[in-house]
Amino acid sequence: MADWACRKAEMSVLLQQDELGTLPDDPSPGSMQVSFSGHTLTITVTEQGKSITFAPTITYPTTGTAPFPALIAMGGISIPTPAGVAIINFNNEAMANQDSSPASRGVGLFFNLFGSDASAGAMMAWAWAVRRIMDALEQTPAARINTAKVGVSGCSRNGKGALIAGAFEPRLVLTIPQESGSGGTDSWRISDFVLSTGILTQTASEIVQENVWLSTNFNQFATTSVNKLPFDHHFIGAMVAPRGLFVIDQVGIDWLGPSSSWGAMISARAAFTAMGASDSMGISQAASHNHCAFPTSQQAQLTAFINKFLFDEQTDTNIVETAGNFTFVIPNAQFAPWSIPTLT
Repeated sequence: MADWACRKAEMSVLLQQDELGTLPDDPSPGSMQVSFSGHTLTITVTEQGKSITFAPTITYPTTGTAPFPALIAMGGISIPTPAGVAIINFNNEAMANQDSSPASRGVGLFFNLFGSDASAGAMMAWAWAVRRIMDALEQTPAARINTAKVGVSGCSRNGKGALIAGAFEPRLVLTIPQESGSGGTDSWRISDFVLSTGILTQTASEIVQENVWLSTNFNQFATTSVNKLPFDHHFIGAMVAPRGLFVIDQVGIDWLGPSSSWGAMISARAAFTAMGASDSMGISQAASHNHCAFPTSQQAQLTAFINKFLFDEQTDTNIVETAGNFTFVIPNAQFAPWSIPTLT
């Protein structure tokens, strides 16, 4: 697995350099202060004379025994709250504002600390904050959270954020992005191809005109050709391996690019397969429904992932299914012309 550790580090550098922006170093000893009162975890981080404070809140389950497993809810949670699991509510919009306008770039607590000209886009700022939440939980036994059993989830743009957090925070044991679309589980290249066939799908060139999820370093690729990128979003899914990753999607919203997500996540799953961890990654695309609604058809699958990664139960999580008529195999001559190695 040493080869994978090396390759994962390379992937991290590429993604930070060309798309997401730089993830700042962890705070130096003594530069982060944590207090806990009631259900509120108050975190203060100081860097070079500047300080910010943010305060995630914890909703505890009515069943189970402390310390509890937990899900960090990126901007709230839209999946059903699992029994026995605490929900850590994180206001990511305060950390890095994202109001679907270029004017929101560099606005938020993260940029108050690191400067409005920091290279990080909003999603990397959110990932940095999730890392600090994990630090705070480890320092605060009174919060009654089992820090070895924490996952992250979010839907839509918060699903994108959950995926980035899961890729860059190795202490998270389960990542659940829901209907995250382009900038999340979708492939930039496949989304461009889908749009070229007349299906209105969000692409990189549209995103950089509207949203500040990504670093401005990405503009050079988004406005010319994403084919020049030395990666695609299967990298981000793969970076979660071999930890738990459950991709929740649907096929009814063209803008979300379900076929693009399918191709990218089948490709990402190759990393799990190479490590002998295929059952750590699931892909489930349900039939059409309202955006961020959670259909009962995916409940048993979600429960299987929760029980395996947050409760150490033996469940069947080898899930690869779509309600769409999508096919994508590895190797794929157009988008993924490579074979799956065996990593030992």
